[in-house]
Amino acid sequence: MKSLIDHINEILPVKLNQEHIIETAFRHTSFVNEHTKLKLESNERLEFLGDAVLELVVSKFLYQYYPDQPEGFLTRTRATLVQEDSLAFLAKKYHFDQFIRLGHGEKMSGGDQRKSILSDCFEAFLGAVYLDQGYEVVEQFLKEALLENHQAVIQAVNKDYKTLLQEKLQSQGSVVISYRVLSQEGPAHNQTFESGVFLDDQLLAKGKGKSKKQAERQAAKIAYHAIMNR
Repeated sequence: MKSLIDHINEILPVKLNQEHIIETAFRHTSFVNEHTKLKLESNERLEFLGDAVLELVVSKFLYQYYPDQPEGFLTRTRATLVQEDSLAFLAKKYHFDQFIRLGHGEKMSGGDQRKSILSDCFEAFLGAVYLDQGYEVVEQFLKEALLENHQAVIQAVNKDYKTLLQEKLQSQGSVVISYRVLSQEGPAHNQTFESGVFLDDQLLAKGKGKSKKQAERQAAKIAYHAIMNR
């Protein structure tokens, strides 16, 4: 298996100067807590720095790319691009999940697939690259990884949860996914529905909404996040 540094050197167009900073970006706090004698630093401080650099790079790009759009549109678009789902998507795209160092318990519970951990690692990576190479290298990486194809990234992370759940479950083999109304309350003009999503007749999750479709989407969302956080 190739090392983290070899992997990052393939991603970036420059040679790293301070490899230990990159290694820190991939070190989760659960790993540090289990190895206190080594006196290691987790990626939390780099995440803080990377978050600020990310916001600046994305803001600058959107300001230039959409010269006629108002502040509200720019703010909403930026929020979508820097949200947890988007960053976790990019972390998976670059196989960061294969290199994150986690504590034993976190690893056994699937922490390397948890969106919060993946997105935090991605931000920490940006912070590390900023310290090692400077703003321009981070900006160029984000342009290629995210910004030049940002509409596709937005579309990918904004998929309907019913679609995401279906894709996730069907990746494990042939299954039957169904939705059923479990209950409905209230007068005809103001009803609340409760629906369940079933996998081969096994209830995965329940959801509520003002319509059957809304209740189904809520159930799918709860089921999807439960599966991803196992």
